[in-house]
Amino acid sequence: MPIAEIVVWSAMLGGLLTLCAIALAEVFGGRTIGAVRNLLFVSITGACCVVMTGLPEAFFPQLPERLMMVLKASLGPMAGAMGFYYVGTWLGGAREDHLVHRMTALAGIVLICAAFALAVLASQIDAAHFRPLLMLAAVVNMVPVLLSLVASVRAARRGDPLARWMTLAIVCLVATTGLHYLHALDVPGLGLGTWVFTAAVTVLFFLLSSMLALLRNRQNRTLARLSRLQQGADPATGLSTGSALIADVEHALWRAARLQFETSVVCLYVSNLYELTEDVGSSAEGQILVALAARIRRAAGFRCVVGLYHPRCFVVVLTMDPQQPPVRATAARLALTVSHPMVVLDETGEHHPFRPCVSMGVVEVNPTGATPSEVINEAERQALAMAGRFTPESEHGIETLPAPLG
Repeated sequence: MPIAEIVVWSAMLGGLLTLCAIALAEVFGGRTIGAVRNLLFVSITGACCVVMTGLPEAFFPQLPERLMMVLKASLGPMAGAMGFYYVGTWLGGAREDHLVHRMTALAGIVLICAAFALAVLASQIDAAHFRPLLMLAAVVNMVPVLLSLVASVRAARRGDPLARWMTLAIVCLVATTGLHYLHALDVPGLGLGTWVFTAAVTVLFFLLSSMLALLRNRQNRTLARLSRLQQGADPATGLSTGSALIADVEHALWRAARLQFETSVVCLYVSNLYELTEDVGSSAEGQILVALAARIRRAAGFRCVVGLYHPRCFVVVLTMDPQQPPVRATAARLALTVSHPMVVLDETGEHHPFRPCVSMGVVEVNPTGATPSEVINEAERQALAMAGRFTPESEHGIETLPAPLG
């Protein structure tokens, strides 16, 4: 093999090893079945591409010829069967398209049987008759590639947003498979430029497929996390509510009593939460709650308990050691941060300005022996009393009259 060709295939091998390392890191980081499937696909299919280049024989001339014949005949169809099955799983399996799922399962079984048959034939025939067998392996291997292309196009037409990118990746796979088999068959008329293109399109295919697998795995993890949303958590903000909030407050008071920290329970009451419901719709409440929850969490910090007593009332448990600022100052800064103006979007994308009208109730408690529900109720009562001092006719609760004429 010429030196220039060895450089091309070595560069391709380096790219494949890099993608294998990324897939391995995803396995250790995510620990999901999808990440393991991606690692197996990149490893086995990448090994098939490397074997077809003849690079192992160039680096290790002592490798048995019979072993390389078996690998070249069987590894491609085996990788094709696995890849086709993984494509069907990536596209959603039986829950998305039952026809594609049955096709991937049946074709996978047939291709595995064909791979074993090709391996047996390659181990028995003479090396002089290996070329027809390799051509048969190329035809068998192109079947799952073309079926994968059909499945991805079908999924893209049915609305899968990532399937169109998978279609592009499989188009690269069609070129990769065909060109690698042409190289293994030693077809005349193909030079170094063709092999450079082959190496580039091979790395491009694995890069696209790996990125799409990572994206779909993260989407599935997000959906799994949302489906396991714990009881007692608000689905929009993720804050504790109901009995879960009471338990969190009780635990915070117990910890504060053990550490002898100054403790206060703060209720932030948003009196105009539903002000934009008529103009924006039901989505306004969710947008406002998510923004306010983020502001409260950012201002209070991650060590404080933050919960949602009811849609208009946020609860914050502030525990401060003697070296930190007073609780009252922290609570005042918290209320100021929450009351900053924001923008709410309606269904058409139009912006609606909104300024939360926030009243605050602060109850300083002795953590030892305090009852969470009673403390929260008292803080809410103070916040409601503060909200009642504002009249609806004026934003600041101050009645004004026009100046007398003259």
